Amino acid sequence: MMNSQDNILQEDRTEEKVVAAQGADTVENQMEATNAPQVESTSEQTETPDAATAAQTDAKPVIKVYATKEEVLERVKQLNHSEEVPTREEAEQLKMVFYKLLASEREAQQKAYLEAGGDPETYVVLPDETEEQFKAEWTVVKERRMQAFMKQEEEKQENLKRKLAIIERIKTMTTSPEEANKSFNEFKALQQEWKDIKTVPAEKANELWRNYQLYVEQYYDQLNLNREAREYDFKKNLELKTRLCEAAEKLADETDVISAFHQLQELHQQYREIGPVAKELREQTWARFKAASTVINKKHQQHFEQLRAKEEENLQRKTELCERVEALAKEENKGAGDWERRTKQIIEIQNEWKTIGFAPQKMNVKIFERFRATCDDFFARKAEFFKELKERLAENTKRKRQLVEKAKALQDSTEWRSTSDKLINLQKEWRTIGIVPKKVGDQLWMEFIAACNHFFDARSAANAGGRSEEHRNLDKKRDIIAQLKELIGATADNMQETVQQLVAAYNEIGHVPYKEKDKLYKEFHEVVDVLYKQLNISASKQRLDNFKHSLKNMAKQGENSLDNERGRLLRRYEALKSEITTYENNLGFLNASSKKGNSLIDEMRKKVEKLKDEYELVRQKIKAIDAENKA
Repeated sequence: MMNSQDNILQEDRTEEKVVAAQGADTVENQMEATNAPQVESTSEQTETPDAATAAQTDAKPVIKVYATKEEVLERVKQLNHSEEVPTREEAEQLKMVFYKLLASEREAQQKAYLEAGGDPETYVVLPDETEEQFKAEWTVVKERRMQAFMKQEEEKQENLKRKLAIIERIKTMTTSPEEANKSFNEFKALQQEWKDIKTVPAEKANELWRNYQLYVEQYYDQLNLNREAREYDFKKNLELKTRLCEAAEKLADETDVISAFHQLQELHQQYREIGPVAKELREQTWARFKAASTVINKKHQQHFEQLRAKEEENLQRKTELCERVEALAKEENKGAGDWERRTKQIIEIQNEWKTIGFAPQKMNVKIFERFRATCDDFFARKAEFFKELKERLAENTKRKRQLVEKAKALQDSTEWRSTSDKLINLQKEWRTIGIVPKKVGDQLWMEFIAACNHFFDARSAANAGGRSEEHRNLDKKRDIIAQLKELIGATADNMQETVQQLVAAYNEIGHVPYKEKDKLYKEFHEVVDVLYKQLNISASKQRLDNFKHSLKNMAKQGENSLDNERGRLLRRYEALKSEITTYENNLGFLNASSKKGNSLIDEMRKKVEKLKDEYELVRQKIKAIDAENKA
């Protein structure tokens, strides 16, 4: 059946897309906010951290390689028993790697089971103790990440309150130049405190920054510092912003688009924290930083556009696979061969499905459920079919085993006539029973025929004393066979008449010893087949001619002989008709694709052809008797 890894990883993948999309909006808003006009500074500012160094704080995490499920489980346990809260990237990696290793392990188990001759319909996925432990530990991971998230949200709200208080305090310092000069040291401390405070709620960030920037600029407008301090402040700010520009430009070489985007966010945050530069350099500096940001933003946007395009392509491919599976599931399966052939086709489609990536988020689960529902329905109906087939085979086996027991119960009987009729009836009933598993069927047949042969051999031995006439008949028939052999290759004009006279004479001779019957029959018909082929007479015609010649001899035996023979032929006619129907029905239950099935089905087809030939011959014999009665 289908692997459910699509659903397992869906949750983490969705989180990644949402965070990335929110990040894109944040950067665009930051760029607009950062482009706000700045006022020349007239104060000396404290040093800020190196921007290029700070830009590396969101570097791409090192991805550890795990070889076994146990290693992944051990890492999750280590995280849960330490103060460290796993990052989203590591959590995603741990979950994805664990279930990939588990899926590979289960596929290997199933492959080994099938190669060992196991039945794919009875294969059951064994529970995995490591998976249960991982699920338990993973629940703790999610809870800890949720707690960390809630804590971060609380900190953001607290940071918002603190920054609003800083804005209010700076606002009071902008009332007059005297107030600004007097509060300079406090102002610098407030700036540092602002920088030390981390993130705030995203929806408040831009408005908060605009208000802060507004009152900082108003403060600088009021500040009456000496020119030298102001120029120093401008120069220091320019150095810091130049480093940030260089760091932003360097991100263009980053191969990981997502990592570059997150690093750019950090650079924008740092850019905001730095005060103004000289008025004549403000537009130039901002234009450089914005240009570098635009490059990263375009790459980020293109990345998600390509991702969405690929997901749409994946959706189209998966839709086509759904349609193919649905078409296969609708087709009628007349026998085991059809079920196995379509099972192979559906498994090939399932394997192709596994090679296709995610569809768009809103359709990914729906398309998978559509695909899985069709597959599940097909395999459920297949299981029901084979269940019924096995029940039918079991019933046929039971019936044949009962016939074996009956034959064995009769094999030592000395009531030769009545027991012969009973065994013959058992043999007829045997032929009406459908197929059974080959291995069991061969064993039952050997037991059945052995019991029958045991009786008939005993009957022949008991009647051996009264067979002198049969031995004389044997000599007569051998003499006719010798005469027929002398005719092979002869070209006399009355060749056909001579052959038919000898055949008629052969048929008028009575019974021969039972043990010689089959051998003599084979020898006679081999030479007659050669002569008839030489004379262009078919084997069926030969047998029919022989029968017609024997009718007069049969009529001499009594007035009811022909009627009795006709009744026997009619019973044989109906039995052959039923047997042909049974064999043709049984052909539909065989698996034509298996090696065993091929040999068995060929044998059964040959059997059907022979039965049809005999069926037609019996019909012609009945017509011959009717013609003889009219005469």
